[in-house]
Amino acid sequence: MKIICVGRNYEEHARELNNPTPERPMLFMKPSTALLSQGKPFYYPDFSRDIQYEVEVVLRIGGSARHVEERFAPRYYPEVTVGIDFTARDLQNELKHKGHPWEIAKAFDHSAAVGTFRPFPSGQAGQGLVFSLHKNGTCVQEGNTRDMIFSFDRLIAYASRFFRLQSGDLFFTGTPAGVGPVSPGDVLEGYLEGEKCLHCEIR
Repeated sequence: MKIICVGRNYEEHARELNNPTPERPMLFMKPSTALLSQGKPFYYPDFSRDIQYEVEVVLRIGGSARHVEERFAPRYYPEVTVGIDFTARDLQNELKHKGHPWEIAKAFDHSAAVGTFRPFPSGQAGQGLVFSLHKNGTCVQEGNTRDMIFSFDRLIAYASRFFRLQSGDLFFTGTPAGVGPVSPGDVLEGYLEGEKCLHCEIR
């Protein structure tokens, strides 16, 4: 199982971090050890002082394929949920400034919290899903997949040019504006189409 992630897939998020809007999907990977299953706590690591949340719609791949055409892409993501891409922002900023890879800021253990999957809503063709993240009962991020720069189908088609998609792979599809820090004691809850599907306590 691999975790494929997309950076800067919402224009407002790119702007809030002073990043340019990408011309093609910007992909990065997390290892399987990054997975944090639904309901498990996130333990604040000792190598960062600025861990931030990034809520995202997450697709679960349901087959094996390469070079998928966009029109056939919906066949390969039968399930969906929300997840949190935990980011060590201080490390990421330092590494970006030096022009170094920033895997240690994004792909560390338990940096990919994933909620409970459900069947993909029929008739929505990957667009118009409303999702949000609440911290300690207050909504801190809210997005609609209609605002993605690159659609689910475009992402699947693009990624499958480089990586074989396999059943069980996870695809984090980008975060909207509103990312922010977490602290021990915080409680994060993720919603998809008004339904709570993720709960994560920070310890």
